[in-house]
Amino acid sequence: MTDTESGELENVETLSGKTVFITGASRGIGLAIALRAAQDGANVVIAARSTEHNPKLPGTIFSAAAEVEAAGGVALPLRVDLRDEAQVRAALAETAKRFGGIDIVVNNAAAMALADTRHIDMARFDMMHQVNVRGAFMASKFALPFLERAPNPHILMIAPPLDLREKFFAGHMAFSMSKFGMSMMAMGLNAELRSKGVAVNTLWPRSLISTSGIPESAEGQDNLRASRKPEIMADAAHLILTKEAKNFTGRYLIDELLLAENGETDFARYAIDEEAALALGFLSTSRAPKLAIAAPVEDPA
Repeated sequence: MTDTESGELENVETLSGKTVFITGASRGIGLAIALRAAQDGANVVIAARSTEHNPKLPGTIFSAAAEVEAAGGVALPLRVDLRDEAQVRAALAETAKRFGGIDIVVNNAAAMALADTRHIDMARFDMMHQVNVRGAFMASKFALPFLERAPNPHILMIAPPLDLREKFFAGHMAFSMSKFGMSMMAMGLNAELRSKGVAVNTLWPRSLISTSGIPESAEGQDNLRASRKPEIMADAAHLILTKEAKNFTGRYLIDELLLAENGETDFARYAIDEEAALALGFLSTSRAPKLAIAAPVEDPA
């Protein structure tokens, strides 16, 4: 796997008529990617757990599906607990039955708890590894029979570049292990699937991204003002997913760098507050923003 942000290849198509299976798409980055695909007229599967409104974590699979339809796509909301093998298999099978196949899998769903080894509880440890690693593995594994029959198949991991320096583990080793597990998974899948024409790439934000997971504390609001909108990740993902799969694979990509190399110059439009200094993204640079412990494990992002 090559650590590069190169975007030299031309896009070969839009996502019109493509079937895109996105985990954790009821809110945040996953929803933004879903809406960008919907603008092309894609079939978008909202595979997430949220079915009832929660004021602390707004968005459900049904509200996301309504937004996808309004944006021009065809939506299929599916309640999926990524820890449950039967649910993952059934969701992929239902997707293929409904739309005739699967073209793209975006492994976006994530559980996050930032604490050192002494303070992390095992419930959160298990949740992060079950959702981030095992869930992404299952979604990719069980989608393979469908992807291998698709004309331009992609697997996209929302995961950081594979950088194993100590500073990316200190203070939050359990979380880092789970996210870098996805990065290692992308490397292995690329090696296995390259000859079959299935692209496997990762995408990670350079900046902090505004999501409902940012706490409402004063520190959290400072981070929010210094964040970017999730649309920057959606636009970068769209670039990746419209590349020719057999020639654009095995890459660790950063949203801003990829967009810049493809001609984007106006990054101010992604800012929450153009006057605020940009908060650099967690696990993507040497300077991470201060983040609070994640929400209880019952409500993973």
